[in-house]
Amino acid sequence: MINVLLAEDQVMVRQGLKAMIETDELIKVTGEADNGKEAIQLCNRQFFDVVILDIRMPVMDGIEAAKILRARFPKMKILMLTTFDDQQYVMESLKLGVNGYMLKNGDTESLIRSIKSAIDGGLSLEDQVAAKVIPALIHQKVETPIDPTLTPRERAILKCIGEGLNNKEVADRLSLSVGTVKNQTSHILNKLELRDRTQLAIYAIRHHIV
Repeated sequence: MINVLLAEDQVMVRQGLKAMIETDELIKVTGEADNGKEAIQLCNRQFFDVVILDIRMPVMDGIEAAKILRARFPKMKILMLTTFDDQQYVMESLKLGVNGYMLKNGDTESLIRSIKSAIDGGLSLEDQVAAKVIPALIHQKVETPIDPTLTPRERAILKCIGEGLNNKEVADRLSLSVGTVKNQTSHILNKLELRDRTQLAIYAIRHHIV
């Protein structure tokens, strides 16, 4: 069972999202919050596999909550939810190392897919969000070259991560075991001195590996 915390200040929207999520029998919304502060308090008391945070909430917004949760619970998966497909919000979220960025007007299938992708180590971006943020990442000035110590296999894995593939998908594409992909990903993180998979994806895009 995948335990989800849903933080959304509009009760009707939250109830609708909960109903959509729980159409999948393997996912259960076991916590609900009206704002980021409540979300953090709940995470301090019980375990959640995935936290879904609305970007704009009273008391504490999703961005600030994500910063705190990422620091306290580095293995927790975080998905950002909003009606605003604004490039600035996306960039801020990605820099925090969140596992996906979804729009509220997305369908049930994409919502569930994003949750499962996060659990599997993937990075999910709605198409219209990706269409804005990826060109911006590509055109950002890169001051350092690609690390020359990356092996061909590590570059291949990095490319897959930049495309948003999860560990199983990377393993299938490169004919590797999931364990090997996980170990190699850890090596890449150490070499590049990056924090998480999201930063690896950004690195791959900015350095034109994808």
